Amino acid sequence: MSPVGQGAVTVRPAAADSSDLVRRVRAGELGPDPRTQKIAVAFTTSQAVRHEGRSGGYRNEVLSLRLGSAVGSCAVEPGALPAAAIDDCVGADIAALLDHPLAPVRVAALDAYLMHALPHTPANGAQPWQLPVGDSLAKSRARARGVAGLLPVAPGRTVLVVGVVNSLLEALRARGLVCVPCDLKGGRTEWGEPIRTDALAELDRCDAVLASGMTLGNGTFEPLRAHCARHAKPLVMFAQTGSAVLPRLLGAGVSAVCAEPYPFFWLDGGPGVVHRYTGDGGYALSAQGGTR
Repeated sequence: MSPVGQGAVTVRPAAADSSDLVRRVRAGELGPDPRTQKIAVAFTTSQAVRHEGRSGGYRNEVLSLRLGSAVGSCAVEPGALPAAAIDDCVGADIAALLDHPLAPVRVAALDAYLMHALPHTPANGAQPWQLPVGDSLAKSRARARGVAGLLPVAPGRTVLVVGVVNSLLEALRARGLVCVPCDLKGGRTEWGEPIRTDALAELDRCDAVLASGMTLGNGTFEPLRAHCARHAKPLVMFAQTGSAVLPRLLGAGVSAVCAEPYPFFWLDGGPGVVHRYTGDGGYALSAQGGTR
């Protein structure tokens, strides 16, 4: 598959880091006053999967918040989200939820706001990448090709992969890249390789980083971003969590983003789309948040 609908846009990083982005949202610099924006619906999506031909499986759980027509999401460890968190969100305004004690709630609220204010459109820098009709494995592999193609590194280079997805490892190997898989859960990849659990300990020996948006929710994103910004190292994000958040950090340590808002590819067998952003003519941000 290939990107379609690319438009001419101007590179302009939205924020220096995650804290600066939240500050700008609170100040109403990127859209409407967050105190006036209330969440109508909060829900979780729980999934278990084992693809045919794969030896192992995994589970996903995602908190999602609906603001108007936009849905913001943050993945959580299965069973870790208190039931009361959903009740906290319904009817609450974005400004209040940005102060919630649970990080996944804060991330989902920020994502919902930015999805509402800066949707994934060509005017806001998004380059659609079509996913085909097919089973979950076929769609996973199609998405993986779109993600892997964003890494600006040559064959033989080493990539730290934070958040192990076997289809992504497969796509990176097809490009001749050396993978260092890392995930807080540990374990082994489909090919029997050990999965590291401390991403920060692996950074110095890697030429680039490919990381999941889940790092926003578990507190590991900012150290990765800061390292890559400091060392001019490519950082590509693949994001179901925070798909509308991470494009706003392009040029501030983030090199490119493959954004996948709800509903995710694994929920439907029909055609789909993810949205690719790059720091090379691929992102625009007006003072009032682009086209709404």
